[in-house]
Amino acid sequence: MNKSAIQRRLIPSYIFLIIVCFISVFPIYWMITAATNTTYDVSQGRIWFGTHALENYKVLLERADATLNYTGGKGLWKIMGNSFLYAGVQTVLCIFICSLAGFGFELYHDSKKDRLFGVLLLAMMIPGVATLIPLFRMISSLKLLNTVYAFILPAISTPFMIMMFRQNSRNFPPDIMEAARLDGLSEIAIFFRMYMPVMKSTYAAAAVITFMNAWNAYMWPRAVMADNRAATMQMMIANLAGGYTVDYGVLMMGVLFCSIPTMVIFFVLQKQFAEGITGSVK
Repeated sequence: MNKSAIQRRLIPSYIFLIIVCFISVFPIYWMITAATNTTYDVSQGRIWFGTHALENYKVLLERADATLNYTGGKGLWKIMGNSFLYAGVQTVLCIFICSLAGFGFELYHDSKKDRLFGVLLLAMMIPGVATLIPLFRMISSLKLLNTVYAFILPAISTPFMIMMFRQNSRNFPPDIMEAARLDGLSEIAIFFRMYMPVMKSTYAAAAVITFMNAWNAYMWPRAVMADNRAATMQMMIANLAGGYTVDYGVLMMGVLFCSIPTMVIFFVLQKQFAEGITGSVK
């Protein structure tokens, strides 16, 4: 079969992929165009760029200032800072603790640890809503409401992340550990100096997943962040969507601001993310 015949056979596949890509990208395109249009234009289904981007941005700043009783457009950046602080701290702590647990479960495993890991996996079957009230009572009794600790403590270790690190740790070469022990390295030094550099793709994938989950969290922050000054971007967008009338142009401008950080992080780390998800070790 010649090259032209092969290319003709691939045409239906290319058409299918183009359609799927269009369906996947269109919501992002619509979000961007809606942020530049008025509520009336969005309601009428306009999908072209408008001329009200600056007006929508100014109204968004005013709404954020009104939420926090700020002036001069500082409210939006305060809320963005809250989200970055909560998501950043949670990401660092979660991937460190879960990688340490996965390292121990796989590279020092025995029958007792395997049974404990099985119990840990059962926790993945429990819906998050079922633990909302007990966690809230615990956080409230510790007087941690409206603090960064209230946001991050329930998620600094998750069964999924531990399982992900444990599964990928199976690709960690055991000969490296033996050589490191012969050189006199302690187990902690092996973790920091040998395990972490080798598993960097897994760390990148875990960081992307954890940051996205923390950034997009809404239910738990809404429960423990009663003070508006501790609000996150998701909470502000929910406030924009609530009420008797919704300004869709301003709402989409807020959604656009909320989406940019996660899109940037994903595009920067997409190669490492793919390698980490597939269990690749560098």
